Amino acid sequence: MIRVLIVDDHPIVRDGLVAVLADEPDLTVVDAVSSAEEALEAMPGLHPDVMLLDLELQGQDGVSAIPALVGGGARVLVLTAYDTDERVFGALQAGAVGYLLKGATAAEIAGAIRSIHAGESVLAPTVAARVVASVRPRHGRTGLSARERETLGLLAEGLTTKEMARQLGITERTVKFHVHSLCAKLGAANRTQAVALATQQHLL
Repeated sequence: MIRVLIVDDHPIVRDGLVAVLADEPDLTVVDAVSSAEEALEAMPGLHPDVMLLDLELQGQDGVSAIPALVGGGARVLVLTAYDTDERVFGALQAGAVGYLLKGATAAEIAGAIRSIHAGESVLAPTVAARVVASVRPRHGRTGLSARERETLGLLAEGLTTKEMARQLGITERTVKFHVHSLCAKLGAANRTQAVALATQQHLL
């Protein structure tokens, strides 16, 4: 069972998410709170696997709270109405491993929670397109091999290890090697952060 903690300051949104996720047999909402402060206080006793986090909150905003939330052991999936570069890259650099917009369907949200719990990254299509555009190779500036650049582009599109292996025509083990290598070069802790840092550092 995947334990989910919802953090959103709109009661109607919280209630709607609780109701939607209640229909998923492998997901259980352990709590639904209105602020990052409440989430941090509740985490030790609830042990959530995935946190569904809005970025516009009363008190501490979602982006600034992400490092502490991740440090508490949860994988953070952002669910917000905002997809500005500042919000997207700020959240990813802070440690979020997924970014969805509030127009997502119930099936998309549930699927994203499962993917993130399985160790994958999830980006809304419009967010992925923006990230891909931002990490296209720039002439004369590269710290990564050609294969690592290809891998990074596919990571930005949100592909799984299996999908990347199929598209690149290599084994999943080789894909994992390239991901590990590019993360090490970029100083990234995870796949999504690698994409964000590559953009920030202008290495591609």
